[in-house]
This record gives sequence, C-alpha cells and structure tokens, in this order.
Amino acid sequence: MPSPFFNEDHESIRDMARDFAEKSVAPVAAEIDKNDTVPADLVHTMAEMGLFGIKIPEEYGGSGLDMRSYVSVMEEVARKSATVSLYISSTNSLSTAPILLSGTEAQKKKYLPGVVTGESIIVFALTEPNAGSDAASLTTKAVKDGDDYILNGRKCFITFAPLADHAIVYAKTSPDKGAKGITAFLVDMKLPGVSVGKKEEKMGQRGVPVSDVLLEDTRVSKDCILGEVDLGFINAMKTLSVGRVGVAALSLGLAQEALDLAVQYTKLRVQFGRPLAKNQALRFMMADMETRLNAARLLVYNAAWLLDSKQDATKAASMAKYYATEAAKDIIDKALQLHGGYGYSREYEIERLYRDIRVTTIYEGSSQVQQMVIAGQLLK
Repeated sequence: MPSPFFNEDHESIRDMARDFAEKSVAPVAAEIDKNDTVPADLVHTMAEMGLFGIKIPEEYGGSGLDMRSYVSVMEEVARKSATVSLYISSTNSLSTAPILLSGTEAQKKKYLPGVVTGESIIVFALTEPNAGSDAASLTTKAVKDGDDYILNGRKCFITFAPLADHAIVYAKTSPDKGAKGITAFLVDMKLPGVSVGKKEEKMGQRGVPVSDVLLEDTRVSKDCILGEVDLGFINAMKTLSVGRVGVAALSLGLAQEALDLAVQYTKLRVQFGRPLAKNQALRFMMADMETRLNAARLLVYNAAWLLDSKQDATKAASMAKYYATEAAKDIIDKALQLHGGYGYSREYEIERLYRDIRVTTIYEGSSQVQQMVIAGQLLK
C-alpha cells in the first residue's frame, strides 16, 4: 500500500510477507487455534525465510532491516494468524531488543544468531503477579554473592516461557532505589532453581505458550548482567517502545482482515430482498471502520519511521499502540456484528479474530498505561 513512510523495498517485503501469509499461514490458521500449537515445519519455514532476524544486524546473522520492514511483515502475517505473527514479534522485539540496546559484543554474538535461526528462544521476563502495569514495583531480587548474583522471584504471563532456552529477567539489585535499582540478567533456563509454571489456557492467540517463570536461589554469573547494574528499567522501557509498535502492527492486520470479511459478507448476505451492503446504516458503519483503520495505520507507520530515524518515539509508540489496538478491537467487534449470528460461530474466521484482538489492549502496556505515557510526554 503506497505511503510516504515506505519505499519500494518496504513494499517488496510486504508482498513477500503477504504471499507467505496467504499460501502458508491461512490454510493452517484455524488448526493452530483449535490445537493450540504451531506446526514445527511452519516455524522452520519462517526461520529459513529470515523472518526471525528482520531487525537483527547482519553481523549477528540477521537481515539488518528497519522497523518499517518489520511493521510490514507483522501486519501481513497477522491478517491470517495473530499467533504466527507473535513468533516473528518475539524474535525481533522483546527477545532481542534488550540485548541490542545494552548487550556487550560478546553477549550479542552469543545470543542473537541462535534466535535468528530458530535454534534458541529467549523470553522477556518483566511482569509479576503484583507488578503488571506498575512494573517498577517488581519484587524479584538479585543479591550479590561474590562474583555471582542469587535470584529469587516469580514472573508471570511470560510469552514462550515453556519453550525458552534463556530469559531476560529484571530483578531488584538495589530495592531501596525503586525503578532506579533494577538490573537485567540473561538467565539460562536450565540453571538449578529455574522452573516454569503450568501453561496458561488463553482466550485467544492460541498456539503461543505462556506461563510463569520461577527463580529459587538461582545463581548467575556477573557476566550475565545485561547493561549496567541498576539501569535495567531503562532497558525495559526502551524495549517496550519497540514492542508496542509491533503490537500495533499486529492489530492493524487483524482489523484489516475483519473489515475485508465484513465487506465480503455484507455484499453476499441478502436480507429484506437486498444485500446487507445496500443498507445505508451498515455502509456508514463500514465507512467509520475504514477511516479508523487508516488513521491507526498512519500512527503506526509514523512511529516506525521515527524509530528508523533514531528520533524519540516514546510518545508516538504509545499513541500508535493505544489507538491501533482500541480501534482494531472496535472494528472487529463491528465486523462480527455485521455477520450476525454466524459471527458467533467458530466456523467463521471472524470469531477467532474477535478472541485474538482482545489481549492487545492489555499486554505490553495496557491502554491506560499508554494514556499515562502520552500525557507524561505531553506535559513534561
């Protein structure tokens, strides 16, 4: 789709992603949702295509492409499966951004290539049972013991935790300093004291396992510190700016698919002697849906462009995430309404989209947190 934020290279990448989504993802999307698992051969295909390393620099095995390339892929793949797009999101966002932001050269060479090839899974472990939106109030502790640190705590709702090889764990090293006393650690999931809880039974985006990560007297070397001691919270917040744009792009894809389905259905469904699409009230409803979707898309593209331009995208990323997810939730709700009773049936794709979109206004910073960020940036 032509845009002042994109060039021919971005459109070529979008075409590639759309082709992959339509030919390889769409045929198995319903099965993924039903069975709560993604076929291994599909994951292998994504790795071979380089989708796990879109934003990873070439020297670490990635493609070294920009945020707009990533947004294009996320939108197109999410149209056919939000679940499959999360495999791409994780590897290009929360799993690797903290390392790219704060890691040493040795850490980048050690951890990033395996993520690109799909041989290694790294998870972002920030959220806790009593520290969700208020992430700075986390209680996981890291106590220095010689050249090591002893970690104790519980993380929850950690995406891909049951499959993880390593976790980026945020823990309090100076509890009296609050947010300024948090440090990030790269933790091997095979270390003594590390375990995962039961897999969460989720409403939507099924096929991506989520669980707790528990740390009980887990000893890690000081070499596992990511960045500087007590500066981990800054790393987490910068990472989330990248992640929020990815979630916004995912939401665009879901909303676009829902609108396409609504247009198709209302043209074919005949009531009162004519297609639903001839009803002015429904036409105006779809006009609003189309307008909001395109407004959201511009916010997302703008945030991606700012990140590519090395500009401060804190407010833009939050606006994109806030508006795109809320708009997409409303668009999909209306698209289901336009399907009538059929929209409530699992035989129709719109029912899955309705479940898949709901969490987007919650994870990686709820809509209310985005409002706090936007207001804070506006009024600072």
